[in-house]
Amino acid sequence: MPDDEIDEDAPIFAIAVAAELTGMHPQTLRQYDRLGLVVPARTQGGSRRYSTRHVEQLREVARLSADGMSLPAIARIIELEDRLRELHVRVRDLETRMRTELESRPGARVFAAGATGSVVTLRSGRRVRRSTDIVVWRPRQQLESGEKDSGSERD
Repeated sequence: MPDDEIDEDAPIFAIAVAAELTGMHPQTLRQYDRLGLVVPARTQGGSRRYSTRHVEQLREVARLSADGMSLPAIARIIELEDRLRELHVRVRDLETRMRTELESRPGARVFAAGATGSVVTLRSGRRVRRSTDIVVWRPRQQLESGEKDSGSERD
């Protein structure tokens, strides 16, 4: 995270500040905490500390409640939103790991010629034992414009 961004999950607001930012009474925030609706972090002394994400959740709770939605339904919505956020972070991390893995490989697939001339797939970084057999690969020559490949002109 860049230095100029504020961590949305940093518990920085005391209950009085969070109540003022949301337009709610501190007792309402305590009740939501008891119900498990929006659960703030706690200091060592037990004081509640709200993050900017908590403040947004509290505003959403107020809006949904004003629209007539029940508190258990609101709790479920918040739970699903938190799970979705976790999954987004996990996907982003996996994409980063995969991108790093692909960029660190010299090639996705490495091939060698076997002793009989067959193509052998190797893992990247694996060395092939030397043998006395040599297979020379020659690309097919371009066919004349009027000829068709009958399959009989192989080297």
